[in-house]
Amino acid sequence: MLLITGATGHVGRALVDELDGRGAEFRALVRSPRADLPAEQVVGDLGGPLDLRGVDTLFLLVPGTGLEHTANVLAAARHAGVRRISYLSSYAVLGDPVPAMGRWHHERERLIADSGIAATFLRPTGFMTNVFDWLPTIRAGGYVLDPIGPGRAAPIDPADIAAAAAVVLLEDGHEKQAYTLTGPEAFTLAEQVSILGAALGRALDVRAIKTPEEAVRFRYPDGAPPELATAIVEGLQLMRADTVGLRTDALRRLTGRAPRTFESWCAANAAAVSELLK
Repeated sequence: MLLITGATGHVGRALVDELDGRGAEFRALVRSPRADLPAEQVVGDLGGPLDLRGVDTLFLLVPGTGLEHTANVLAAARHAGVRRISYLSSYAVLGDPVPAMGRWHHERERLIADSGIAATFLRPTGFMTNVFDWLPTIRAGGYVLDPIGPGRAAPIDPADIAAAAAVVLLEDGHEKQAYTLTGPEAFTLAEQVSILGAALGRALDVRAIKTPEEAVRFRYPDGAPPELATAIVEGLQLMRADTVGLRTDALRRLTGRAPRTFESWCAANAAAVSELLK
């Protein structure tokens, strides 16, 4: 049996839809039953007792920081005889040295690799759905805070990550592999805002971030724990310094198609964004 964790987030939900569309047999681990989730559901928590008997393949998405949930899942997986794990990591693990934002993922990758269970690591760049983090300032004043200035990044559609995940979960030959997944184009944040504005049919301003506190609010409008806040500031500083932007062909190699463009994502989601801005 294939078990999906994180099934209610952007990537997890897209993976549920992808697997459902492929006619795959799978179950989704949820904290409480969800009527809007088209999957057989298993109630459980990554931080609590887990019964993984019957699970052959596991898609692991661990929210937040720390290693406790990962260690707990791995103990349950070894006990149940899980054969394969695909872990949603981050491209931030590629840094040298690894920045704080990537360190948690790097340490989780190490735990998984040392578990003895065959593993595949998916390392995406930032999600196109991070656009939804911009809505509070767009709604309040028609602007987006810019923490990276000349820095460029190639955001990826979570549905593309899900398509890649489905391949490594359902097909053989991906054990002990790591795939860095990116969008097809590297943009400054101002360029992304311009594309979103065109899709919405309105002009959006861009305002440079002036303080670390503003940088944290850019990602977490309601604030973040100190350790995470420090990691966010460091990560955004590194993004500002990268004026090229990492791009790979890993998604095409896995799925046989090009990743979705940011312009296409904005056009497809313009109505939903506009509704949320009301």
